[in-house]
Amino acid sequence: MKKFVLTAAFLVCCIIGWSQVQTPAASPAGSVSTTVGLTDIKIDYYRPRAKGRKVFGTDASVVVPYGQIWRTGANSGTKISFSDDVVVEGKPVPKGEYLIYTWPGATEWTISLYKDLTLGGNYKQYDETKEAAKFKVKPEKLAEKVETLTFNIGDISDNSKSAKVQLAWENTSVKFGFSADYDAKVMKSIEANTKVNANNYFSAAVYYLENGKDLNQALTWVNEALKSNPTAFWMLYQKARIQKALGDNKGAKETATASLNASKQADNRDYQMMNESLIKGL
Repeated sequence: MKKFVLTAAFLVCCIIGWSQVQTPAASPAGSVSTTVGLTDIKIDYYRPRAKGRKVFGTDASVVVPYGQIWRTGANSGTKISFSDDVVVEGKPVPKGEYLIYTWPGATEWTISLYKDLTLGGNYKQYDETKEAAKFKVKPEKLAEKVETLTFNIGDISDNSKSAKVQLAWENTSVKFGFSADYDAKVMKSIEANTKVNANNYFSAAVYYLENGKDLNQALTWVNEALKSNPTAFWMLYQKARIQKALGDNKGAKETATASLNASKQADNRDYQMMNESLIKGL
């Protein structure tokens, strides 16, 4: 009996030792990600709250003093990753993951992308030789207060080759830009995939047309794609656009007419309208 009581007591102690009470984190984890062109960008960070305090400034009571290094978040700091090589504020940065360190200021911020992820909040051991990039940006004043530190990735360009990372907290917003060129990756994909699947010639032709590349090559590719489906109105429409870009208005009109007739057969109103507009422009 005594042995049973001791065993039960031991089990209770083990359960108490293993169990943990879960409570909300003072600075909850946050994450934001998107794709710019063909490059994936992700930011993982911890989100401190203002809690009625003045966040940035020169007062002794501020959370983040001007001119001093900041881990740019709470706990182990903020990490940003790029799936491809990028250019950040004019500086080339290899693909990979980096810590973001900042030196806030009233009129200028210094921002660093740091290679050693183990440094975390131990910024007293900061080593300039481990910087992937370092640059300066101008802060902006926010009209509405942001209580919790927030990162965003926005301002994506029309050609999806550039965007901006924004940090917003209290009444301050800071942005830095980056660009991610996908042309080399697309060209490599075109070369590899057109050898495997003839239908990829069509995608390659449209890419060449819309990015100002060799139009004669684009025409060759779209003709190759049409061999397997000569009445494909969507392919014929793009061929007509290529012919127009090459200055062959007669050929473009004939091809657009064929596309128009095929789109009518398929009852596709969108391509009917696009072909009618193209023919009218010729």
